[in-house]
Amino acid sequence: MAAGYAELLRTRHAARLLAGTLVGRLPNATAALAVVLFVRAEGGSYALAGALSAVYGVCNAVGQPLLGRAVDLYGQPRVMLPAAVLSALGMALLAAVGLDVLWLAYAAMVIAGFFTPPLEGGLRALWPGVLKRADRVHAAYALDAVAQEVMFAVGPLLVTLCVAAWSEATALLVINLIGVLGALSVVVSRPSREWRSGPREAHWLGALRSAGMLVLIGAFLFVGVAMGAIAVAAVAYADEHGGGMVSSALLSALGVGALAGGLVYGAREWPGRPESRLRLLVCLLAAGYVPLVLAPDVVGMTVLTGVAGVFLAPALACAFVVVDRHAPKGTVTEAFSWLVTTFGVGAAVGSAVVGPAVESGGAVAGFAVAGAGGVAAMLVLLSTKRFLGDPVRRTPGGPTTENDRNGAVEPGFRAGHQA
Repeated sequence: MAAGYAELLRTRHAARLLAGTLVGRLPNATAALAVVLFVRAEGGSYALAGALSAVYGVCNAVGQPLLGRAVDLYGQPRVMLPAAVLSALGMALLAAVGLDVLWLAYAAMVIAGFFTPPLEGGLRALWPGVLKRADRVHAAYALDAVAQEVMFAVGPLLVTLCVAAWSEATALLVINLIGVLGALSVVVSRPSREWRSGPREAHWLGALRSAGMLVLIGAFLFVGVAMGAIAVAAVAYADEHGGGMVSSALLSALGVGALAGGLVYGAREWPGRPESRLRLLVCLLAAGYVPLVLAPDVVGMTVLTGVAGVFLAPALACAFVVVDRHAPKGTVTEAFSWLVTTFGVGAAVGSAVVGPAVESGGAVAGFAVAGAGGVAAMLVLLSTKRFLGDPVRRTPGGPTTENDRNGAVEPGFRAGHQA
């Protein structure tokens, strides 16, 4: 398993692109925590911290697909780096003005959120051109999903260390400077500079004119709901079982499960159509979420959350493959960005919905929301098979491309090309 990932990362540019993307996404991964710590240090309330974080999140959700579309039209360097700089300047504005002028603080969050560069979608658009073979691209998607779990674990720790060493304002500046350097590392690389999206069919809906894309967005909205609900329900469970580190243990177990599942999934080549495999993986994901309502003792609950996480990274990795197969020509970065945005919006909705559920029924009700989200995602995919069938081939030269004939890239891999 490790040897397979090591071989993938030895491919020219692969390790640099993965590392640069993860570093470039640190500001986004840590924004909620960093903003809350800064607002509290400035004497603001939790309500204000939540409002500013919400503005950041909403603007991020709006900006990602729009910037993704701009990347498809104008290339990665022209969009990614200016966006990263503007997003960092937004956070710098917050650090500079504090909470004395509230409208400026909100404006800073609008800028920082909207201009967060779509590095995640950009990386997935680059993989086919860098790795050439479908099996390697599938493994890269799995490794990408696993690396995200590491980033979301390491990022908050880095913010905490910056606060301890300097201050909350400095933490905002340092994290975002690191993010700009990560984006810079990606866009000056040869694959990023030479990548071009396929010819684009003009349409205002962009990636959303694909029925398959709409199905994926609907399904992963509910997966996001489940994830957002679990995060809040874990805290409620901890309150009912002694508090302390219980919630951290549950969420860590969820992350460990996702890491293990992603590593195993990406270590081998899977037969059959990815659309069918995705339906199976989401069914298994739902089957892992539903038993959480049992809410046994802490040891049992830690085991259940670990199992619940196992199929998340494989489902995401498979979804990335399906996105690439169903995204209309010339919209692949936008399409990946839509999936990222939808997942984030779903998590926000889940966090909002689970609050009243926990208030009325405790942790069990919170985990019931998570289970319902998983089941809803499963039902979306099972009820829309005809919309998520084999994608229509749109290659200019006929039903197959030269890469398809040579076996280098699986049909549907049309994320872009090297100039």
